[in-house]
Order: sequence, then C-alpha cells, then structure tokens
Amino acid sequence: MKPEYAREYRDLYERHWWWRARETLLLQELDRRQPPEGWGSILDVGCGDGLLFNRLVPFGTAWGVEADADLVDPAGPHRAHIEVSPFAAYCPDRRFRLILMLDVLEHMTDPSEALRHTAFLLQPDGRLLATVPAFRALWTAHDDFNAHLERYTVGSFGRLAARSGFEVESSRYLFHWLFPAKIGVRAVEAVMRGRAKPARVPPTWANAALRNFCLAEARYLGWAHLPFGSSVLAWCRPRAPGREG
Repeated sequence: MKPEYAREYRDLYERHWWWRARETLLLQELDRRQPPEGWGSILDVGCGDGLLFNRLVPFGTAWGVEADADLVDPAGPHRAHIEVSPFAAYCPDRRFRLILMLDVLEHMTDPSEALRHTAFLLQPDGRLLATVPAFRALWTAHDDFNAHLERYTVGSFGRLAARSGFEVESSRYLFHWLFPAKIGVRAVEAVMRGRAKPARVPPTWANAALRNFCLAEARYLGWAHLPFGSSVLAWCRPRAPGREG
C-alpha cells in the first residue's frame, strides 16, 4: 500500500461511506450464516490494524495476518493477535472455522496459491468469506492507486475458487449503483487524465446519505441477485477430498 494511503487508511475505514456500508453488509452475512455454536476461531487476512476485530467479538475469536507493517500499530489493542507476515509464509498453530479475505485477492500476484493456502488453514467444516472488486470494465485510476492486479466477475471468481480447492456455495454482486457510476468515472478519466489520489471522506451529510443508500439498495434489491455491481461477495467451502473442481 502506498505510504500516503496507509497513513489515512484507518480514518477512511472508520468514517468513509463505502467502508461503513461494506462492514455492515459483512456483519449481516456473518450473522445470517453463523453456526449455532458460533464461528469460533476467525482469521482476517489483510487485517490491517485489526480494525474489524471489535465487531467480530460476537462471532468468535479474531486473529489476523497483515503483510504491510505500516498498517499495524505496535502498541495497538489487537497486536498480540496479528502476525505481520506475507500470507504465504503464515503458518499458525491452529486451524480456523472462518477465514475472511476482504478485498485482498485482487492485490495478490498468485491468488490461486493464496486460496490453496487458505484451504489448508481452514477446518474441514470451515468457510471462506471473500469480497473482490468486480468487472474489468470498471477499472479506474482508483485500481491503479490501490495496486489492484485484477477485477473479477461472479463467474471468473468461481473458476478461480474451483481450481484452488474450493466450492462456491453462493456468490453475488454488491453496490449495484456503483456500476454505472464507475463507468462514468472511467469515461471522464479517458478524457481528463490526472494523477490518481486516495479516497476522501465526503461532507457528513453526503457521507451518511451514501452509506444509507448502499444499505437500502442491498436490503430492497439484494433478493434480485442483479448481474452487475462493483464488488463480488462469495461464500466458499473447502472441496471434499476426491471431488473434482
């Protein structure tokens, strides 16, 4: 992550409408799919400074792995549960019931290997909850600034998961309204090229309105499984031994 972005990431995560809406939607997913006994041991891959950890308390014990040391506060409250390490080198002494990969795979040069390692770290009855940015057609300067290497569709993510040891139980698009919005941004960028900049938190009224709009969209249109959006959300389970991808 670019140093100037790393310095602002906590503030963006805690206040920006997109991160706030995404967190709410993710927690709803965890609650909806939670086993009766809870998730137990949870791994957040690319956890930063454990910004999601407090919200995971009702679901289980959160652990994290973060490759970028600049994002982890040495004196942070969750430091003891975060290992600063490339994910491929992360070898804990436990296996997890739930692994979160939230907008992580698009940064990885070998996402298939990362998913195979994820399958290794999961308990046999464990689950992976992943989100990734959607559609190459939505590629903008934001992707360049954030060092994205790929954007996915439901289909391409499913194929990636299948060749990496997973079965996709369910998948869908999120943030449907951002699809045409990003197409518009891409068109503007094609005409007016400029240096990519980090996101900014809008004025309070606009920030709240955008967050609420995203949540209302998910509530009232989520059932429709519209074939477009700016993000993909997928629930996956390790493929049973002997079953082909």
